[in-house]
Amino acid sequence: MASRPMTAWDRFAAWSRRNLPTRESMEKSRLLRPVAHRVLAPELWRFTRRSVPRGVALGMVAGILFPVGQIAIAALIALPFRANVPVAALTTFITNPLTTPFILFAAYQIGAWLLRTNAPAVAQPVTEAATGWLQWLWNAGPPLVLGLLLITTVCALLGYALAALGWRSWIARKWRHRHQHD
Repeated sequence: MASRPMTAWDRFAAWSRRNLPTRESMEKSRLLRPVAHRVLAPELWRFTRRSVPRGVALGMVAGILFPVGQIAIAALIALPFRANVPVAALTTFITNPLTTPFILFAAYQIGAWLLRTNAPAVAQPVTEAATGWLQWLWNAGPPLVLGLLLITTVCALLGYALAALGWRSWIARKWRHRHQHD
């Protein structure tokens, strides 16, 4: 019987299996030893219809709101919400050096539109670098933060809904396939 060609999803799943930390590799970590009983709880590593969408939503939150340490933050906030840790960690890759500037620009534009401000989006001339930068940050900060919060909320809700819908369609397809072969 001929095997089917690898799809993009198959390649992505194979990459994830190779590169994401496994439960066993985390058990051996010295840094996790004090909290290993909580972090390595089996329900946090199972792919279920409830834990996967939670992981997607929390990964979106950590990926968009936190510029550094996104994977660790996603894993930590996945614990109290009983979200799937690998999915939360993987979803943080929504932000990367290619997508981050667009997200920040969109966040600033949305925030400025909502606050109805016309703060300049560029810094002052170099001669006023110290005070100009602080003034720009003071003017751009509120619209940027508001826009990031709005984008994060929308992306997390949309990610949760799409993951839940995708899970349902995957299960429905498995049931149809099972009934066709009976």
